[in-house]
Amino acid sequence: MFDTLSDKLNGVFDKLRRRGTLSEADVTEALREVRLALLDADVALPVVKDFINTVRVRSLSAEVRDSLTPGQQVIKIVNDALVEALGGAGAVPLNLNAAAPIPILMVGLQGSGKTTTSGKIALKLSKDRRKVLLASLDTQRPAAQLQLAQLAERAGVPSLPIIAGQTPVEIARRAMETARREVFDVVILDTAGRLSIDQELMDEVAAIRDIANPAETLLVVDAMTGQDAVNTARAFNEAVGVTGIVMTRMDGDARGGAALSMRAITGAPIKLTGSGEKIDALEEFHPERVAGRILGMGDVLGLVEKVAEHVDREEAEKLAEKMAKGRFDLEDYAAQLRQISKMGSLSGILGMLPGVGKIKQQLEGANLDTTILKRQAAIIGSMTLKERRTPDIIKASRKKRIAAGSGTSVQEVNRLLKQFDDMSAMMKRKNKHGPKGQKRHGLQALRPGRRPSGFH
Repeated sequence: MFDTLSDKLNGVFDKLRRRGTLSEADVTEALREVRLALLDADVALPVVKDFINTVRVRSLSAEVRDSLTPGQQVIKIVNDALVEALGGAGAVPLNLNAAAPIPILMVGLQGSGKTTTSGKIALKLSKDRRKVLLASLDTQRPAAQLQLAQLAERAGVPSLPIIAGQTPVEIARRAMETARREVFDVVILDTAGRLSIDQELMDEVAAIRDIANPAETLLVVDAMTGQDAVNTARAFNEAVGVTGIVMTRMDGDARGGAALSMRAITGAPIKLTGSGEKIDALEEFHPERVAGRILGMGDVLGLVEKVAEHVDREEAEKLAEKMAKGRFDLEDYAAQLRQISKMGSLSGILGMLPGVGKIKQQLEGANLDTTILKRQAAIIGSMTLKERRTPDIIKASRKKRIAAGSGTSVQEVNRLLKQFDDMSAMMKRKNKHGPKGQKRHGLQALRPGRRPSGFH
């Protein structure tokens, strides 16, 4: 979601890197561009002012002025300031240091993803061996309580039985009593939202807070709403107090300024982020990793964690062994596609690699998305077992049948087969020449400016 901001900041830093020395005028000009980039990204004005002042003072110090690489020093200062603005180094975990049952109060506007996030947190905590009860206090939105019950079922946790006619405060009281009686570790209270902030909403949430005495009051905000998300956070914090923020739709194409503004506006850290509708699409928020991605430094730790979480190690090892022996076929390729699809969008994965910004720009027309992978998987799924194991037999008539069966075109079938042939050829060269052959031949395909085969 920070692509535009990242592109602009890296344009500024490219200029700084080319300078052997930095004058005060150079720093002022660079910070003017940084300021405009932050404002364009929807970062709150007071936050931008503080950020620029902090960077200016540090960048004009003697340590930077006398450095052999002043441009790099300024970039490090900007990185450190970004980490501070986002909440400081390290993820801030949910506060579960309280007597059971621990109440977690979910607040936010309607449509922010509050109910879905409640289900995601329940799943996350249940994986940590916590006994979780989900309770919907939303009597405003039709079927809201049923939606949470369905999410609870998907997460494998119980939900509070629905009793028609009860008020949100009465439901909250019943949820706490049930949790004490049935010895739950955590109670997640999903409150009602509104399309906009009003006094009735704030009074209702405040009354529930007084009944439950939550260990966490988590504000769920939609990152795509930009400055409106900041205004929402300010209003909820002033009315009921916010201990942590969950930002949803972090995989969208928003400008990202809300994330940079939240800590300064509320004093509460961003604790979790959501990036999709899947029940397990919830991650801890690491300010230093987000700062690294904004500045083009990548998030290698995040990528390693994502691979460890979503890739079946045993299946990956079997696949690697087959590839090493040159016995890689389209069935194996389909398995590889499934593994990659579990990790999310390809553009998102690329964004976690250091220094890949320019390559991403070159590949923007390549439709790097999981929809491509799904179409390719559908094509392979329409082949017979013999065709998947011996792709050479797939000629014109077979291609037409496969295209019709997968809802694609013959051209797409041809592209898939060409891509598979290229991969097979690369692996044969690797096996023939060893590691040196891989460097000499295989890695040629990754040169910046070369378009990957199969993407058009």
